Parts: sequence; structure tokens; C-alpha cells
Amino acid sequence: MFNSISGIVTGKTKEKIFLQTNGIEWDILTTEKSLNKLPETGEKAKVFTYLHHREDQLKLFGFSTSGERDLFFDLIKVEGLGPKLAVKILSRIEVEAFIEALDTDDIETLSSIPGLGKKTAQKIILKLKGKLHITVQPWQAAEEDIVKALTGMGFDKKISRNAVKRALKGIKANTLNKDELEKELFTRAIAIAGGKEI
Repeated sequence: MFNSISGIVTGKTKEKIFLQTNGIEWDILTTEKSLNKLPETGEKAKVFTYLHHREDQLKLFGFSTSGERDLFFDLIKVEGLGPKLAVKILSRIEVEAFIEALDTDDIETLSSIPGLGKKTAQKIILKLKGKLHITVQPWQAAEEDIVKALTGMGFDKKISRNAVKRALKGIKANTLNKDELEKELFTRAIAIAGGKEI
């Protein structure tokens, strides 16, 4: 029904983001990781969405990337694993780390997530290993790593995120691997954040 919603962020809680668009304010459930990646109040944001309908209940879920949403779709196909637990899982582990845990049969990593026991972790591996409908682009992982690095150096989070987004526009991300992309992106982003354009 809805692939995504774009609008102005009007607020955030620990598990929700609110978006204003065309006179409508959307109440969107999301993951902690998406909340950290999405813009702050007053800024423009695009959220990839999923409308969950069950009996007389409608819930709108949103994600910072289509990749995270794709993983959410795969998770809720696992027997006994609903949207609420899927959000909890995605709040505790990065998409790349989750894929690695599946590929290596790492039950310990998955079962360490609050609310996810070993039996459910085994179900997830059996159901999803080698079957995920997701493609993780190198820039998706690199972007957040660079934002964290810049904020760790003392730059404001908003300035850091804007610098990274501007730096990405000048890079052919699809032609670089993650390490190459991080190096190039960091060099450009730190120059932009420090007021020295490349």
C-alpha cells in the first residue's frame, strides 16, 4: 500500500517517529537503529513503511532503509515471530551483523538479543539462512560508521550527518567496496564538517 512516506519530522520517542506531510501527522513505530539514523525534529525525512493489519488493529512500521525493511519482512515470516519482536531484533543488531550470524550459524549472537531464546534463534537460522530478500549496499554500512566517527571527534550529530550525506553525492559508491568507500567518505565528510569543502 505505502512504500515510503516523506515529510518533516515532528518528534521522536524511544520507539516512534512522527512525520508531518500534507496536513497529516503519521505515527510510525520503528527500531532504535532507524531512530538514530533518521533526521532530527524539524528536518526532512524519508521512511520506508509497512502497514500491519490484524483484526481491528492497524500499526504503521517505518525504517531508515529499504534493506532494514526487507529484513523485517523476512523476520515476520518466521513462525512465532511477530512485528514487535522483529523490531526488537533490528533494534539490537545491525543488518550486516545479522546476515553474518545467519551465514555462520551463530545462535549465541542471535539468542543474546533480549526476548529471543535459542529455540527462536534456531528457527530464524533454519528459515532464513541463504534466503534473505535483501541487498546491503556498501554505503549503507559506511554512512553510519562515519557519522559515529565524526561525533566521536566532537562534531555535532546533525552537522556530521549532513556532512556525510553531502559527501556521498560526490562519490561513485557503487564502484567501491566498503573499506574504500569508508576511507573516501571519511576524508570528504570531515572536510565538509570542518568547513573545508573538497
